[in-house]
Amino acid sequence: MTNLIVIDCHDLGQHLGSYGAKTVASPNLDQIAARGVRFENSFCTSPQCSPSRAALYTGRYPHSNGMMGLAHDPFSWRLHDDEIYLAKYLQDAGYETAHLGIQHVTGFDNEADVRALGFDHLLEGHFAAEVGESAVAFLNQAHDKPFFLNVGFFEPHRDETGGYHVAPPDDSLGADVPPYLPNTPEARQEFTELQGMIHAMDRAVGRIWETLASLDLLKDTWLIFTTDHGLAMPRAKCTMYDPGLETALIMYAEPFGFTGGRVISELISHVDFTPTILEGLGIPVPERLQGRSYWGLLQEGDYEPRQFIIGEKTYHTDYEPQRAIRTERYKLIVNLEVDITNVPADIMHSPIYPQMIDQLTVTRPYVELYDLENDPLEQHNLAGTADVQSIEADLLHQLKAWMVATDDPILQGPIASPYYDRALARLE
Repeated sequence: MTNLIVIDCHDLGQHLGSYGAKTVASPNLDQIAARGVRFENSFCTSPQCSPSRAALYTGRYPHSNGMMGLAHDPFSWRLHDDEIYLAKYLQDAGYETAHLGIQHVTGFDNEADVRALGFDHLLEGHFAAEVGESAVAFLNQAHDKPFFLNVGFFEPHRDETGGYHVAPPDDSLGADVPPYLPNTPEARQEFTELQGMIHAMDRAVGRIWETLASLDLLKDTWLIFTTDHGLAMPRAKCTMYDPGLETALIMYAEPFGFTGGRVISELISHVDFTPTILEGLGIPVPERLQGRSYWGLLQEGDYEPRQFIIGEKTYHTDYEPQRAIRTERYKLIVNLEVDITNVPADIMHSPIYPQMIDQLTVTRPYVELYDLENDPLEQHNLAGTADVQSIEADLLHQLKAWMVATDDPILQGPIASPYYDRALARLE
């Protein structure tokens, strides 16, 4: 049986050197990508922490698994009682399971809830350096059965001030600003701070890799790195635009031949992750999972490529229901409430936010449609125009069909949050 290590982090998107971010110092992750497999079109199901992670680790969409908003107080969304987390599948299959660092699908401090996800061990560690050393300590222990180590990095999430102050800024390679943001001195300074946090995380990933190599564990281990959603920047996190949905996904596995610097270009969704892991490890894949295994693609065997991926958001800190469908060329977004600003509270602390406030505080149209080939920054809404009338109709039809097939509760009306029930109880 093959060991499994899954490393995830917050708010990274694809902001790594191996994905073309030339001023990001991420040599360890770039090296793993160069030696392993990198997915260039990997997307989350939701551009926000808890729903995206819940889909990643259950293989079911947020509206199906119950995680339609943030897990921490005062929002307190939870998985349905009958949902099964990846760790539980592996625990039941005979794996020793351990969680280390950040998770965001239960309350932050509820140890019993984290163990109930399927973890035998909860290891100590919060910021990158201590998480890396805790992972090293676990790997150095004797294990009498295969292990699953789930490592969650806080970095590069913004800190409690809304900034990036957990690690020193890094301008060793300069500071490029993505084209969907203004290239101002304030933006460049903030990106040096973001780069510093990414670099700190990358060093910790390097410690894990070095330990696997020194212990000769690479020949028996499937190592995976990914993130929950896009950067915590305006027009990224909490939006359905590509900078909000795109995710890094890198793998290395000598047991399966996932080596050699292969780049996979097919559309991949986070909801496909758990069924792929289960199939690859020889564990039965339940029919109720909504993702599609891409194990055949990894094996360079039979695989029917996805024609589209789906994005959904119901709640973040407010009720902001959106559903989206993305093909290789087009993105269609349906906004199901008015005044969706798509700006989380942490991003409002960014010095970039006031520089874009006129773009961000607008009422969204019912439908947005973008030609990603000719308009990769998603600036020109084509919805309602004659040239794309048939494309718009087809994407709306496919999105509606997916909502019906997955029993999306928003088809029955507005969705109340757990906070609503608690508040309503005060009236009794």
